[in-house]
Amino acid sequence: MIVAGCDVGSLTAEAVVMDNGNILGSEIIRVRPKPEQSARDVMEKLLEKLDLVYDDINYCVSTGYGRETISFADSNLSEISCHGRGAHWLDPSVRTVIDVGGQDCKAIKVDGDGLLEDFVMNDKCAAGTGRSLELMSEALGVDVSQLGPLSLDSSEVITITNQCSIFAEMEIMHYLCEDRNIADIAAGINDAMARRVKLLVGKVGIKDRIGITGGVSKNIGVVKNLEQMLGKEFVEFQEDPQIIGALGAAVFAAERVKDLPQRQASR
Repeated sequence: MIVAGCDVGSLTAEAVVMDNGNILGSEIIRVRPKPEQSARDVMEKLLEKLDLVYDDINYCVSTGYGRETISFADSNLSEISCHGRGAHWLDPSVRTVIDVGGQDCKAIKVDGDGLLEDFVMNDKCAAGTGRSLELMSEALGVDVSQLGPLSLDSSEVITITNQCSIFAEMEIMHYLCEDRNIADIAAGINDAMARRVKLLVGKVGIKDRIGITGGVSKNIGVVKNLEQMLGKEFVEFQEDPQIIGALGAAVFAAERVKDLPQRQASR
């Protein structure tokens, strides 16, 4: 049975296609103005790459902020459940998942089956999110993908004191005017992000082992700082951690298609 998961977030959209428990492929794009268009663009790009069409998909689960607007999905689930399930599917030892997305940050606890036990979420402002990192990297004059590698060259971490992303940008501009080392500023940005995530994780509690998902998981500076602060080494996933929400949706789709009447499941 071929199933799919589609995750439309605030900054990126991801799609995963699976066949009998194996990942056939995945795709990531920047979001479009409307969630439905984001979903169609990322799914069609993936289907074209796999030489498939919509009718080949037996069941699709959508997730993320735009999940309820995706017309080709058979059902939808919260991104919290999908990130937890996707991370656990990749590594069954995972019990805590940290998902740092574009618009919010979540700390998720799952049980031995990868199902949601508890979570906390910070979505009151951009601080501690992927969008916050984008804004601060723009102020620093580098691409957000450079923040992690750049921070590894730091000799002195510059403390970013402001929690508000707007005031943090002004603080960065001030350091640049003082001609401070940009690697040290980048290290400060990543350190500030890690400190905010640590506070959130503390609210839900840590349950070994820990996996980190979402786009920020690709920032080696944030990840290393967070590992040191929590005193834990994170699970290293064998798939791109940014697709884990879509992967979890596909895993749920594979379970749901089994419960359908045979004629409908084989459409």
